[in-house]
Amino acid sequence: MPLTFDKPLPELRKYRGTNPRPADFDAYWRAALRELDATPANAELVPNRTIAPAGVECFDLWFDGTHGARIHAKYLRPERTPENTDKRHPAVLLFHGYSGNSGDWQDKLALVSQGFCVAAMDVRGQGGLSEDTGGVKGNTLRGQIIRGLDDPDPHRLFFRDVFLDTAQLARAVMTFPEVDEKRVGATGWSQGGALTLACAALEPRIKRAAPVYPFLCDYQRVWQMDQAKDAYDELRYFFRQHDPLHEREEAIFTKLGYIDCQHHAHRIKARIMLGIGLMDTVCPPSTQFAAYNKIKSKKQMVFYPDFAHEPLPGMHDKIFEFMRGL
Repeated sequence: MPLTFDKPLPELRKYRGTNPRPADFDAYWRAALRELDATPANAELVPNRTIAPAGVECFDLWFDGTHGARIHAKYLRPERTPENTDKRHPAVLLFHGYSGNSGDWQDKLALVSQGFCVAAMDVRGQGGLSEDTGGVKGNTLRGQIIRGLDDPDPHRLFFRDVFLDTAQLARAVMTFPEVDEKRVGATGWSQGGALTLACAALEPRIKRAAPVYPFLCDYQRVWQMDQAKDAYDELRYFFRQHDPLHEREEAIFTKLGYIDCQHHAHRIKARIMLGIGLMDTVCPPSTQFAAYNKIKSKKQMVFYPDFAHEPLPGMHDKIFEFMRGL
């Protein structure tokens, strides 16, 4: 990896992050989890006949998230018959990239064929069916990282609720009679990688987690590297429009620290396999190492030295094999 882009690998292995951690970070998330505890999921499974090959049942899963949002996920499971009604299956939670959605039904069938239940969540307010109830003060024009930054209530940060949605999804799926709640994993790429980390941090029963080049890590490092572009472009927009003299820079990055995955990483108990492209300019390697280096559970990295924020050959197969260990 060229030294002109990011830190050399020996330094990356030691890097602990730049973005400040709010002093009340733990209290903030204890309060958030108490709010989630007081929010019944009210999960509903609606049969979906769009695609239902032999041996597979497909559903639209709806559940309640914080601030009154109704969240959608695609849910697939092995067909339940009188002979296997009591059988309990491992489950995998899937999280999608920034602005995307839960994807097609078909790309989840390989896991179901191996006896897994699969739940793929639509992030609220993005490309799927989940509801974004909004209601913050300040900017809502550009992007969701910065939504709520100007609201005096730090609990109105958009991604706070999305992080909680991931835990609510896990909790809901773990209550299904066909799911073995001790064998639940999570995976996703980019934003999905960040939500995988958040889910594993906020729901400690997650057993295995496979994030790939996770987004939403170490915002200040992104800024200092002049990489506030692509998915992080809204940071540049916010400063230009709302703090052009950077008089609030420290406060802004500190507030972003509430939704910085590196500060959640120490809570993770799941076994981790993280995929990383060392030429990634969208989510720079150092930002990913900032989170990875704080994980205390059993973990491994899969390195792609010549790859950026793009498809990583063989990574889906590695994740598939990793999840088979549930």
